[in-house]
Amino acid sequence: MEQEKWKVLIVEDDRRLAALTREYLRGNGFSASIEVDGGQAVERITRERPDLVVLDLMLPGLDGISVCRRVREHYQGPILMLTARADDEDQVIGLESGADDYVCKPVRPRVLLARIRALLRRLDDTLPQCLRFGPLAVDSRLREASLNGDTIELTGAEFDLLWLLVSNAGRVLSREEIFAQLRGIEYDGQDRSIDVRISRIRPKIGDDPEHPRLIKTVRGKGYLFVAAAAEAL
Repeated sequence: MEQEKWKVLIVEDDRRLAALTREYLRGNGFSASIEVDGGQAVERITRERPDLVVLDLMLPGLDGISVCRRVREHYQGPILMLTARADDEDQVIGLESGADDYVCKPVRPRVLLARIRALLRRLDDTLPQCLRFGPLAVDSRLREASLNGDTIELTGAEFDLLWLLVSNAGRVLSREEIFAQLRGIEYDGQDRSIDVRISRIRPKIGDDPEHPRLIKTVRGKGYLFVAAAAEAL
C-alpha cells in the first residue's frame, strides 16, 4: 500500500492542535480526519476502520484508555496514544489497554510523523523481509547483512540503522526521524551517535568513508541510501 492511501483518524479535543496535526499529515501524503469526542471516536473507529488512530489520553466523554479498550475487540489497526504526562504509569496503562505506542506532548511534528510511519510499516506486507542491492543483501528476519555472500559483522544498533536506511532507499531520513524510529525519543540536536554509527557501517557495506556513494549525507537534511550505487558495486 502506498503511503498516500493511509487513512489516519486523529482523536483530540484540542481543536487547534488537531487541525494543525491533520494539515501536517495531509501535507505528507496521508488522508487525515478529526474526532473530538471520546464516545463518538469509538463509533467512528469501529465503522470507518482507519489505518491508524492517533488517540489523546484526556478526552471529553470517554478518555483515551476507555476508547482504546472498547475498540480493541473489533479494531486491529495501530493506535498511537498521546499523553500530556511523562508518567510511567500512564504509559504502561495505555500500552496495556491496547495502544501500540505512545508519544508525550508536546510532540514535534516530525517525530509524530516518524512514529506513525514506523507503525504503518508493520502493516505493509509489500516490503520484502530481505532486500538486495547488487552484492549487498539485508535480511530483517534473520537480522543479517552480507556483501558478495560474506556475512557483515554488525552490532544490533548498526543493523537497525542499516535496515531503516535500505527499507527507505531513495528517501532522505532526517536525524529527527531516525531517532524517533530507532530510539523512540526526540533528537536533541547534539547527540552524534547516529553519525558515528553511519561512519562505521559505510566501510562494512563497501562504501567509501571519504567519498560515500551508498549512504550519502544530505547537508542540513539527513541521510540517503542510494540503491543504484549499491547495485553497481
